[in-house]
Order: sequence, then structure tokens, then C-alpha cells
Amino acid sequence: MPSNISMRIPEDLLSELDELASLLGRSRSSLINEAIGTYLTEYNDYLIALHRLLDKDDDIISSSGLRKSLGI
Repeated sequence: MPSNISMRIPEDLLSELDELASLLGRSRSSLINEAIGTYLTEYNDYLIALHRLLDKDDDIISSSGLRKSLGI
């Protein structure tokens, strides 16, 4: 079940949010939910990449090596 939160947002961002919501025919809430979901996904991907980059036991292969291993 969704929960309510309260937050402060600068007027300029709120204006942009309202313009985009109007243009897309969507609510503020739906755009904020989508933005937060996208941020969390991207940030988690970043953390995974960082962890793999710092893992000395994780083999790093070049893009050409990857293509070769995939046969493309």
C-alpha cells in the first residue's frame, strides 16, 4: 500500500514539474515516483559497477574481448 510523504521542493523545480505533468497528462506524484524509481535503479547500477571495479578478483575484459566471447 502506498504511503504519503511530505517534502519541500524549490519553486522553480515545482514549476518545471507542473509543466511536464501538464504536457504529459500525468500527475506530479506519478512523475516523482518514476523519477525516484529511475534514480534508485541507476544508483544501484552505479554501486554494482563501482564494487566490481574495486574488486581485484573480478576480471575486466575489453569490449572487443566481450564481442569475441559472444561471437559478434
